[in-house]
Amino acid sequence: MSKHTKKYLNHLISMLERIDETQEDKIEATAKKMAETIINGGSLFVFGPGHAGMLTQELYHRAGSFILTNPILHSGTLVSNRPITTTSAMEKLPGFGEIVLNSVPIKEGDMLIIHSVAARIPIVTEMAVEARKRGIFVASIVNMEFASNVTSLDPSGNMLYDVSDIVIDDCGDFGDASILIEGMKQKVAATSTITACMIGHMIEIRACEYMLEQNFVPPVVHSTNVDGGDAENIRLFKEYKDRIFYL
Repeated sequence: MSKHTKKYLNHLISMLERIDETQEDKIEATAKKMAETIINGGSLFVFGPGHAGMLTQELYHRAGSFILTNPILHSGTLVSNRPITTTSAMEKLPGFGEIVLNSVPIKEGDMLIIHSVAARIPIVTEMAVEARKRGIFVASIVNMEFASNVTSLDPSGNMLYDVSDIVIDDCGDFGDASILIEGMKQKVAATSTITACMIGHMIEIRACEYMLEQNFVPPVVHSTNVDGGDAENIRLFKEYKDRIFYL
C-alpha cells in the first residue's frame, strides 16, 4: 500500500470514528423516527442527486435493508444520464425539486432521507421544504464542513440544513475529495459515499432495535442468493404491497 492509499484508509477511519463520536444523538433520533414511521403504517423514501444518489441505491431492495425503503430515482438526477453535465444543470434548476418529489407517491406520515454533500442546490432544498409542508419528516445527511463554506444556489437562500427536521453531518472535507498528492492541485478520492452508507446502515440497525423493543418484527429484505430468500421477500412484498412503490 502506498503512502497516499494508506493515508486515505486512515483518513476514512478517522472520519467514521468522528461520526460515531459526534453524530450519535442525530442518528438515534433519525432511527427512532424511522421505526415509528414503519410501525405506524408509513413508507420510507430516499433521495440524493448525482453521486449522492448512490446512498439511495445502497438502501433499497438490498439484503439487510428495509423492504419499505422506496428510492427516488428520477432519470434527470442519475449519474447514468448522458451527458452527465445535464444532471448537474438539472439539480440547480429552480422548481425541479417539487417535480421530482411529485414523481413518487410520498404522503403525510412518510419519512424522507435526503443526501446532499454541499446542501446548496435547489433540488434538495425545494424537496425538503415541499415534503415538510405535506407532513413528511425530512432527515438529511450533509457534509457540514463543505456546506458551511459555500452559499445557497436556491433563489430562497435556503441551505438543506436550514429546512430539514434532522441533519446528520458526514464529517467530510471541503470539496469531498480528500487526498492531495504532491504535484497535483486537486485532491483525489471522495469520501461521501462511504460515510453516508455507514450512516444509513447505522440508522437501519437502530431502527430495527427500536422496533423489536415494541415487539414489531422489522421488515428486512433477504438475500436472493440465499436459499429461501426469494420466498421470504415475496411474503414481505405481499404483506406490505400498499407501501412499496419500486416493483
